[in-house]
Amino acid sequence: MKTRIFIGLLAALLVAAVASQSFYAAGQKERERDDSGWDNLTEKEEIKQTYQLASGAQVDVSGINGTVDIETANGNTAEVHIIRSARTKEDLQYHKIIIEPSANKLVIRGENKKERGYEGRNRNVRHEVILRLPRQIQLATSGVNGRVTVGEIDGPINISGINGRVEVAQAAGYSTLSGINGRVKVTLTRMNERGIQISGINGGVELAFTDSLNADLDVSGINGSVDAADFPLTIQGKMERHSFRAKIGSGGAPINVSGVNGKVRITRAGRAG
Repeated sequence: MKTRIFIGLLAALLVAAVASQSFYAAGQKERERDDSGWDNLTEKEEIKQTYQLASGAQVDVSGINGTVDIETANGNTAEVHIIRSARTKEDLQYHKIIIEPSANKLVIRGENKKERGYEGRNRNVRHEVILRLPRQIQLATSGVNGRVTVGEIDGPINISGINGRVEVAQAAGYSTLSGINGRVKVTLTRMNERGIQISGINGGVELAFTDSLNADLDVSGINGSVDAADFPLTIQGKMERHSFRAKIGSGGAPINVSGVNGKVRITRAGRAG
């Protein structure tokens, strides 16, 4: 009996040692990837431009390999600050950011495959897009390999194809958020009659509502729990684990949330989440 116990303990120790080595090796590989990643992109190129936009102008941001941070303010001035980083000056000749301004539309986009050429395939260039935009705009953001944060916007918002977390400080116009590989947080203080649609999210979703908001909430296809303890809802029908319908206030504009691989949390606006 003692021999069997000793052999069992020895086997357990060997398994633990192998697991520890595997974990250490994985950590080393992760650190090597980090060391060969953004930290080594020491060559920089900065772009700073200012444009005037008409009220309600369209702003499109797409094809960005990095982060997008958008602040908003009153007025008609759009401030564009872009930082491109690479290992060498030669690499900076590829994956450029193209800016196409006009009074009614501002386009900020990364070069497409045809424009950057075949040699651009192996050039590692990171983008940081920092914008200060008027609140009265229409915003479309797509194809971003990084975090996206958006300030308070009074017009419609369309955000799709994002590989990173997304945070919107206020969505007042008709808004759609889809195809996002990361956590999503949206604050809703008021909406137009078309509401907001959130779908295809691989991560948790947090919706922050004000007490004055009136809307109809429809949640379906959720692979995770729903936490609505911090905000009063009037449940319509039966509340199931992965789907339910509810009224916020007296009801009104639709808020549709579907296809979420994560937890859905409903909170009061202004509360830390």
